[in-house]
Amino acid sequence: MGMLERLRKEWFILGIVLVITVAKLEPAFGVKGGPLKPEISITYIAVSTIFFNSGLSLKTEELTSALMHVKLHLFVQIFTLVFFPTAIWLFLQLLSITPINEWLLKGLQTVGCMPPPVSSAVILTKAVGGNEAAAIFNSAFGSFLGIVITPLLLLLFLGSSSSVPFTSIFSQLFMTVVVPLIIGQIVRRYIKEWLERKKPPFGAISSCVLLMIIYTTFCDTFSNPNIDLDKFSLIIIVFIIFSIQLGFMLLTFFFSTRQNSGFTPADTVAIIFCSTHKSLTLGIPMLKIVFEGYEHLSLISVPLLIYHPAQILLGSVLVPTIKSWMISRQKALKLTKQPKMPVKV
Repeated sequence: MGMLERLRKEWFILGIVLVITVAKLEPAFGVKGGPLKPEISITYIAVSTIFFNSGLSLKTEELTSALMHVKLHLFVQIFTLVFFPTAIWLFLQLLSITPINEWLLKGLQTVGCMPPPVSSAVILTKAVGGNEAAAIFNSAFGSFLGIVITPLLLLLFLGSSSSVPFTSIFSQLFMTVVVPLIIGQIVRRYIKEWLERKKPPFGAISSCVLLMIIYTTFCDTFSNPNIDLDKFSLIIIVFIIFSIQLGFMLLTFFFSTRQNSGFTPADTVAIIFCSTHKSLTLGIPMLKIVFEGYEHLSLISVPLLIYHPAQILLGSVLVPTIKSWMISRQKALKLTKQPKMPVKV
């Protein structure tokens, strides 16, 4: 299973590279007004498909069991949607004096504003053996919150591209994100048994649609002569992204393992992954809606495109380390708890 999972992940990352290459070679096919008609096929159909898919695959019935652990959810959501974007914003104030491409820096800010992903944090938490229910809850809850909070954060930290009025952003979000999600959830009610039995490849479908969105975004870039991306900025951004991820993973680790934090080792695992991972599935369509008509849209989306494979890579590498920490910590806790057991006479 691990091998298959890895192949599927690699498949998607290779797909990203492939579609960007194809866009570079043949940008005319996917540009606005081109044969693909991305202004309709992507803006409406593709985005709606992704969220309908999410609605179908979100196991809402599993959420109720995880609802009780309010402290954990508060920690994850506040870290992801408040601390993360604010910390990045402060960090970018320093970076703005460097020669790094300003659109890539803006892209880093958008990464901070994204909600947690639906799949990768859950897959990694499961691989370690952490609190999977909490990871599922936070990913799903974060996605719902993200639909409202992410556009607000993007507008707060970056301002909108003035060509798109605020109201049209929200009406489009409602039509292409909220409505398909709700419809997906309703349909799920009726065909739940069938879904459980057949297990359709939701992840693969969403990934394919996502590749289409990435492809058309880059077609627009490569057909625009005003955009240049220097290698220096790109390499620095990759380095920054890995540093941010590692730094934030350590930070959440320290916070959630403090003496009186009230979190079990299994909770800590869910917290580490859910707090630091960001959603590409929700992120790319969001950027497309909020920055519609922006000539630098693809540059803004580059950091998110790097962040996604980076979080899977880093997470997978760290799974054995985190697992052995969790197991030894659980054993240690069991030993310290044993003497306190009341002796029945």
